Amino acid sequence: MGRLRELGGAALTYPEVGATRDDPLPGGYGHVFRDVVVGAGPAAFRRVADRLLGWDVHRGAGLTVTGTGDRALPGTVVLLRAGPAFAGLQVPCRVVYTIAEATREGFTYGTLPGHPERGEEAFLVTITGGGDVHFRIHAFSRPAMLPARWGGPLTRLLQQYVTDRYVAAARRTARHDARAH
Repeated sequence: MGRLRELGGAALTYPEVGATRDDPLPGGYGHVFRDVVVGAGPAAFRRVADRLLGWDVHRGAGLTVTGTGDRALPGTVVLLRAGPAFAGLQVPCRVVYTIAEATREGFTYGTLPGHPERGEEAFLVTITGGGDVHFRIHAFSRPAMLPARWGGPLTRLLQQYVTDRYVAAARRTARHDARAH
């Protein structure tokens, strides 16, 4: 918890805080935009939204999540980790804003010192009038650390891989039959 407390007072590492609300995203960054139908119906929407806000989509993508709260709320600091505890990559972020509407729910987090990238990533679950449940990721980032800069195209491929894992976790969540538990 000491690292989380330390990060609680840290400034975000990019100036365009909240820019994932806007279109187009800020220049000078790599951009990610993914919008995928992951399920159908109000129950699937509710399941994916609840599990996204409770960090389960991130866990389902293979990340370890340690945070100052159990749910994504503005100001919540999370330390995501990819890989084993002794050698994994630590990814510190702070929730910048949340969206809680009848047909849209989600959150955005921004990078904190120690994150290999600088930027912001938004995760949004929506349901259309026809009942399709969409999972949307909207992000801008650029390397913050030397290894990420050296990685060049490999760094972008890694980001695409993680994005694919988020989508797969959201799809599994949407298909999950709540009666099975």
